[in-house]
Amino acid sequence: MHGMLSLKMNDAAVRALGVLAGLNAVTPPGGLAPGLRGQLACGISRRGEVLTWADSVGNSDGAPSFFNDLTAWECSDSSFHLEDHVPVHVALVDDAPQITEDDQRILLLHGIAFALEFGQLVYGLERPGPVRCIVAANETNATFRFHQIRHGEYWNSPELDGYQLEKMVVIDFEPART
Repeated sequence: MHGMLSLKMNDAAVRALGVLAGLNAVTPPGGLAPGLRGQLACGISRRGEVLTWADSVGNSDGAPSFFNDLTAWECSDSSFHLEDHVPVHVALVDDAPQITEDDQRILLLHGIAFALEFGQLVYGLERPGPVRCIVAANETNATFRFHQIRHGEYWNSPELDGYQLEKMVVIDFEPART
């Protein structure tokens, strides 16, 4: 049985990244940011029914608590801002962060590269299972988050082009069950 890797983007992300010219277009200039390498070094672990960062202080006992489901819990616990780890300029305009289109592209590149390396953590689990990574960038921030893929639970809408204000990338890792 074979595993599967699926990479989906909305049209805004496809245009921003120029991926139709080939996957070399999605390599971040200078390689993955050191801050993101540090996040990968943290690793991931299973805690009961949830998957989270190994150094997370989150506790899923009784989850989803005020979350709708375990997927929402995982997304909340795993989410971080890419601009906190990637050297891009974030201007403050009227007390609101502003990220240029070029820097949103850089953040998406790093988010995708990070997600692909994150896949090694998924496949390295004692019991690997399907995991979704979600990278999103807009004019104020860029985020990375992950969750286990569960039937009937979704953090994002499957219709990525419905996100008019964000560039969305969804990467699914579905290791073969051994």
